[in-house]
Order: sequence, then structure tokens, then C-alpha cells
Amino acid sequence: MVLILGITAVSAARKKAQPDLSPYFTGSTTTPAQPDSEGFIRRWLILEPIEKPNRSNTVFTDSYLREVLDNKDFSAATLPRDGEKVKLGKQTLQWHSLDSEKFNVKLFRFATLLEKPHYGVIFLVATAIDCEEDIPDVRMSVGSNSASMWWLDGEEAVLLSGDRRMVQDDCMSRRLTLRKGRNIIRGAIINGPGMSDFCLRFLNEKGEPVNNFTVSTK
Repeated sequence: MVLILGITAVSAARKKAQPDLSPYFTGSTTTPAQPDSEGFIRRWLILEPIEKPNRSNTVFTDSYLREVLDNKDFSAATLPRDGEKVKLGKQTLQWHSLDSEKFNVKLFRFATLLEKPHYGVIFLVATAIDCEEDIPDVRMSVGSNSASMWWLDGEEAVLLSGDRRMVQDDCMSRRLTLRKGRNIIRGAIINGPGMSDFCLRFLNEKGEPVNNFTVSTK
């Protein structure tokens, strides 16, 4: 009985420690998700923000982004685990598996609700999409505030440079094929001052949303 009570107490403590990120996020479940009605992917693993001070977003040139963001820790074609902790430099940060309540994922709110740095930061995000068959000739379509870099299965897909606001379908990749089985999307969003958010979907050759896949962070 003592052991059972002890386990119950620990479980209750863990449940109580879960961060409340409403009204912008809810914790994701083990059941695969679908893109929303417009094709936007709302289920993501989000890493707590990496401190990278920048007084201005005007420094986010292509060359700067490739120097800062294009590395194996950010672009790895693997899926992190919910609750996994990683050490980047002097920081120990945790991954969170979340469903966004909006089509644009509110990274600034994620950081502030967790009482983490929210200016001069890099956000890393990841998710997996599972396809029952190959889906050829699609484009990854992204908007972000501010600059960002995106990979599909470890290969660069989209680079958004400069000081920009989040606009849906702001930049698109070349033609891609979503392979039968699991495909890993990774992103790195960097911002100095200001808000941070992003949105991502896939469009077919007619510019229509692609939604015949499921989304998972497990």
C-alpha cells in the first residue's frame, strides 16, 4: 500500500507540474493528428528557446542564417521525444509536444507562458508526417516571424531571411516528394526583438493544400 501511495503521489506531482500553455496550446496525444482544414500542421515538438541575442533582425542575411542555423543539431532527420532534455552550450532545454490552437504556432506565447527568454532567441521545432503512399510534386510552404530555416528528412527545403512578419505561404520550397512512410520536418526560427511565430503546410501543383497524411510527435 505504501508503494502504491508513493507512486500515486509522484504521478500527481508530475501531473501538477505540467505547464499550462492555454489558450494557445494543448498537450498532444498519442493518436495521430490531421492537418487542419487549410492544410496547416498544428502538432509540433517545440524546444525551449535557445538564447541568441540580436538587437536587430536586419542581420538575418542568408549567410548569417547558414552560419548560425545550418548545423546537425538543428537539422537532424530524427524526431526528439516529448520531455527529452538536451544541452546546447551552457543551456539545458526541454522538448514539449504540443497542439497549436491556431494555424500559426505562437512561439512568443510558448516562451512567455513557460517564463523563458522570448527576445533574442532561436526556437527549434520538429514533427513527423506519415504517408500511406508517395506524394510527389508538393511544395513546403512556410511563413515565420522573423527569419527561419526548414529541413525535410535532413535536407534543406526553405530559407526565409531578413526581418519579416509572419505571412502564410510567404516562401515555398522547390518541388518535393513526401515518401511513403515517415517524413521528418525540422525548423529553426530566429528572432531578436518582437514576436515569434510560424505556420507551415504543403501545397500541390494547383496551389491546393495537401492533407492526405497524418501528423505525429511520437
